[in-house]
Amino acid sequence: MQYRTIGTDPTTRREVSVLALGTMLFGSVTDEKTSFAVLDRYVEAGGNFIDTSDNYAFWVDGGQGGQSEELLGRWRRSRGIGDEVTIATKLGARPLAPGTSYLDNAEGLSAKVIRESAERSRERLGVERLDLLYAHIDDPTVPLRETVEGFAELVAEGTVGLLGVSNQAVWRVERARALAAAAGLPGYEVLQYAHSHLRPRTDIPDDLFPDGSLGHAGPELLSYLRAEPALTLVAYSPLLKGAYTHPDRLPRDFDHPGTPARLAVLHEVAKETGATVNQVVLAWQIGGELPVVPLAGVSSVAQLEENLAAVDLQLTPEQRARLDGAH
Repeated sequence: MQYRTIGTDPTTRREVSVLALGTMLFGSVTDEKTSFAVLDRYVEAGGNFIDTSDNYAFWVDGGQGGQSEELLGRWRRSRGIGDEVTIATKLGARPLAPGTSYLDNAEGLSAKVIRESAERSRERLGVERLDLLYAHIDDPTVPLRETVEGFAELVAEGTVGLLGVSNQAVWRVERARALAAAAGLPGYEVLQYAHSHLRPRTDIPDDLFPDGSLGHAGPELLSYLRAEPALTLVAYSPLLKGAYTHPDRLPRDFDHPGTPARLAVLHEVAKETGATVNQVVLAWQIGGELPVVPLAGVSSVAQLEENLAAVDLQLTPEQRARLDGAH
């Protein structure tokens, strides 16, 4: 396994594995025995960066979520897992009532919600401090200053370490970070967005992002990250939920002329290296000029083994140039 540092403050920064493990469906769709087996193998291989959220997986049973955090808490206790494993969680998108959705009834990012939701996450996970806590989605109904100060209070109290943000417009992220910096408060240091080798159209609105898909790491966000090297990009859905091996699963925003060209290069490099297409995608992210931490969820140990092998896959500069330049 390889590692990289996230965060800049010596008291909160973490050394994390370059491949993060997503646990969205653990404890719901993925049963406990399988979930524990995947977690055990991940840690055995040197993995120490696990991702969840307080709303996973509310849509499975029409509830409010919490199954994933609860399972991770049981796993931690049964295995004696301590501070050596970094567990990141998120708040802001938990439905306020069973049978509703974050699209129209989210908990939001008020100071009260931040405090109460973080406390519930700590209880479910069985930890004294949340290593990394993200603002899961934006909440334009709450002043940014209140959100910034709400997160900073928990860091000052020692119940939260690093702060992160996901699925927000770049200008909102920068504005929040500027408010924090001006006030001498900790700000977002880890950005979690969807990112893969295939590029989506960003002009197609959906229910969550009426201005286009703000959840994807597009050119503006990547430019921002290059200008702010202290920030870390954690890429969710790096394998597009299996679409590289099942093209019929590609979402509609990937249906454009650039997709076949990038797929073709991926398959060429996979053939040259003897690796799978999925492994090429992950290796391309991990070893890029702008390093990315892919966050890949799995439902079996076999899928995890495939992903783990990508950490040691070395792409040549020529192969990277072809992968970068395909359009």
